[in-house]
Amino acid sequence: MSEEMNITEYLARGGRLTNPANVPPRYRAELMKIMATFVDSELAGAAGFADVINAGPGIKERIAAARIVLEKTDNADRVLRIMGEFGADTDRYATHHPWTDRLPRDTAPGSTRSAHDMRLSVLNYPLDGWTDAVVMNLCMGLGVCVQLDEMVKCSYQPLADAIRTVLPVERRHAELAEEGIVRLLESGGTDAVAESLAYWHPRVSAMFGDISAGRMAQLRDWGLRDQPGPNLRALWQERLDQALDRLGLTFRAA
Repeated sequence: MSEEMNITEYLARGGRLTNPANVPPRYRAELMKIMATFVDSELAGAAGFADVINAGPGIKERIAAARIVLEKTDNADRVLRIMGEFGADTDRYATHHPWTDRLPRDTAPGSTRSAHDMRLSVLNYPLDGWTDAVVMNLCMGLGVCVQLDEMVKCSYQPLADAIRTVLPVERRHAELAEEGIVRLLESGGTDAVAESLAYWHPRVSAMFGDISAGRMAQLRDWGLRDQPGPNLRALWQERLDQALDRLGLTFRAA
């Protein structure tokens, strides 16, 4: 207990941990939860995009979708290997989940997660064609980057290093989505884009769930979180508004 208290004080002063052997049990539990959420979300996101590759209207769009599937799977593997250093069965972990499982399309927005895994709640909803996939990728891509900006400050150095590699990849995915929407708008798809935005906006917004002040303070002291959910949601909304301005779209949340 005394050793754990000393590590807690070390972390509260901005210290970093680099090895599973030095990680206190409660810190370990929270760290594993953060990593599992990331890995499951990347694998579920890749599975969703794999189903729409052939819906792309041209070869460039299909290549972009295939690239997203490949890179999200690679991102998951990068963090899964860190989980393996904590004893996770990485081979079984990546293959036994039903990553393509989704809720009915008309399920109300919410933050409830799948019983099968730790994916972010928004990844429980199904894609409905190419335009829907591109719009979801813009909304979700910007949200993921907000969350990764938070994770890159993590006090567990191997995870922070992995996220530092993943972040530019995910930023490029959001850029690909914005480029895809430009092409959709040029081909007369404004109404379909607006309809998809109305569907995905509340579902992406809901993934920035809030936690109790006490738990947030504990995670901040451990260096595992910095900003509460509402702050991250506001930053995501700001970045989405900027992207929609660039696209010449107007959207107001219901």
